[in-house]
Amino acid sequence: MSETLADRWQRVQDQVASACEDAGRSPDDVTTIVVTKFHPASLVRELHALGVRHVGENRHQDAAPKHQELTDLDLTWHFVGQLQSNKARAVAAYCEVIHSVDRPSLVEALAKYEGSVEVFLEVNLTSVPGRGGVEPGDLEALAEQTREAGNLRLRGLMAVAPQDEDAGRAFDRVLTYRENLLRVAPEATDLSLGMSGDFREAIARGATHLRIGTAITGKRPLPT
Repeated sequence: MSETLADRWQRVQDQVASACEDAGRSPDDVTTIVVTKFHPASLVRELHALGVRHVGENRHQDAAPKHQELTDLDLTWHFVGQLQSNKARAVAAYCEVIHSVDRPSLVEALAKYEGSVEVFLEVNLTSVPGRGGVEPGDLEALAEQTREAGNLRLRGLMAVAPQDEDAGRAFDRVLTYRENLLRVAPEATDLSLGMSGDFREAIARGATHLRIGTAITGKRPLPT
């Protein structure tokens, strides 16, 4: 018998609970965001019926119509992909949390949005500039700029572990960067770390938000 969406969701919930127990943490302190990119609105509706309340998207052109189709559901929408500054205000209109703030121009664009937005600063863990994420040395300045924007609530740091590095070692660096961040933004304690292949390592290092896609949704459809 093939595994169902419900089976995968339950398995990940069990694995998150197990990882939390190993780390001496409560599962209630960890928010699992189901990343539904390329999947139809009907799958999000199925997830909601299973108890999912946090969904993540990474492309505005996919997310906006999906959100519009699902306004009857009590969902918190998270934007987890790279965000162009010229789309910032449009994304802020339906995503309560943006995880990929990584440059001054994006902060400036979000500051022009009429409402409030919760944001994470994405830090680049690779040695390749331009791969997404603020360079660690520029993190504190970006945090100060974010705090000065009256409508942005700085939650903490987001990062993606490089594919060519042990995830735990990469996440250890994030903890060092967080110490620097907390010096200028003591409220920014959250960590958006961990995806389908490395969320156990993320939980062990204090992740508060997991961005899990294929382990729950299954193989993604090809993008259109």
